[in-house]
Amino acid sequence: MEQFYEIPIFPLAILPLPHELVPLHIFEPRFQEMLRDVEEKKITFGIYYSHGQNKDRLGGVMELDSVLKRYETGETDIVAKCVDVFLMAEFYSQWKKKLYPGGKVYPLNMLEPEPMSKGFVADFKRYMKMKDVTDIDDDFDIHDIANELNLDEVDRIKYLRLLSNPKRERFLKERLKYQKFILNQEQKNKDTFFLN
Repeated sequence: MEQFYEIPIFPLAILPLPHELVPLHIFEPRFQEMLRDVEEKKITFGIYYSHGQNKDRLGGVMELDSVLKRYETGETDIVAKCVDVFLMAEFYSQWKKKLYPGGKVYPLNMLEPEPMSKGFVADFKRYMKMKDVTDIDDDFDIHDIANELNLDEVDRIKYLRLLSNPKRERFLKERLKYQKFILNQEQKNKDTFFLN
């Protein structure tokens, strides 16, 4: 694993998962400055999950994916992509004489490819078929599955704490089972209720 390094930090009440696309509206002057630095220097930044339940001090390493709109006021709508997960070692309310915060982080290198079991992949494809999605590329990984299951913040923390694919699979299998149950219930209710 890599050593600690420092990045700009955007504290938010969200915890991104690897591959997740996060829309952000940048309006505070300090984060407008951060966005300029991210664009000009082509650097990553961190979204730190600023919630009391984040005992592990987890956050997402983000890359700027696209700029959607720039406003005359200096505000900007962007989409950022999570490219890794970090553990926060130190938080600086101002970083390198900038207006915005930063932090010393330890990357977890969660994008290193690991194979998934055939049974788990088949189970996920059955779930997607239940959702009427059949055109699934085979280049997805376990983080794409986690994103598809819309995990809540507590489950995101639990998931990100698991550092091997077999453990992640066991965790996601339970969530997948629950989502399939919900879809089955919705289908039954749709067939039972009639509009008047």
